[in-house]
Amino acid sequence: MYIYNLKDWPQFHWNQERLAEPLAVVRHQQGLLIGRMEGLGFDLRQEATLKTLTADVLKTSEIEGERLDPDQVRSSIARHLGMEIGALKAKDRDVEGIVEMMLDATRHYDATLSEDRLFSWHSSLFPSGHSGLRKIRVGAWRDDSNGPMQVVSGPMGQVQ
Repeated sequence: MYIYNLKDWPQFHWNQERLAEPLAVVRHQQGLLIGRMEGLGFDLRQEATLKTLTADVLKTSEIEGERLDPDQVRSSIARHLGMEIGALKAKDRDVEGIVEMMLDATRHYDATLSEDRLFSWHSSLFPSGHSGLRKIRVGAWRDDSNGPMQVVSGPMGQVQ
């Protein structure tokens, strides 16, 4: 189940008391992991970062039914982080766009999600102004001229 499948989407309600303890446990585990990472050499930390970001990009794309080439994603992330990983695969504009958006979101997680930032993410994800063969309005608010907004998952024709 995805978040947009929840009954009250997009209104969010949570019980702070129920979340406090599990969050404290996760934060403690995160601290232990960070401590262990600091004990590792720089190359191992970079490799762990590269693996984690690559997995994040691949899994995020899979939610939408899109399968990206893991080697292209890894190469793109390494290029953006200035890492030497040997032979880099050629750039792919779709991969570059999602990597740029993910890196901005993860590096600047505490930055305000402004209209400009949101629209630049959208432009990164759809650099050609198309989604598949359909022309879409990129880097701007929807005007609903193509009908009401729908949240769908999976490739066109195979909506789940």
